[in-house]
Amino acid sequence: MSKPIASYSPFRRAGDTVYCSGQIPLIPETGELLHGTITEEVNRAIDNLAAVLEQAGSGLNKAVKTTVFLIDPRDYGEMDAAYRARFSDPLPAREAVFVSGLPKQARVEISAIAVD
Repeated sequence: MSKPIASYSPFRRAGDTVYCSGQIPLIPETGELLHGTITEEVNRAIDNLAAVLEQAGSGLNKAVKTTVFLIDPRDYGEMDAAYRARFSDPLPAREAVFVSGLPKQARVEISAIAVD
């Protein structure tokens, strides 16, 4: 798991609920941003989210809500296919938000709320 790049916690617990900060496609070993296809970047962001959830005692299969932030609306279809391949049914509730910028000029960021 990468260290936070600003002043926030990777996750916080409130009872049985885990709130995860948004994860961008950082390479944990180097802290550098992965520059690849949107599929590769979504997978890296989800890998990072999975690591945070695991540290919190939860997992991707326990995510109940996610938010995906994207820079380019044209990436939505490819993001959705990569996302769908990583989450199992029942899928978490989700919204996709199109933004003008993300930390480190990332193209995608994903946050989650999960249970343990």
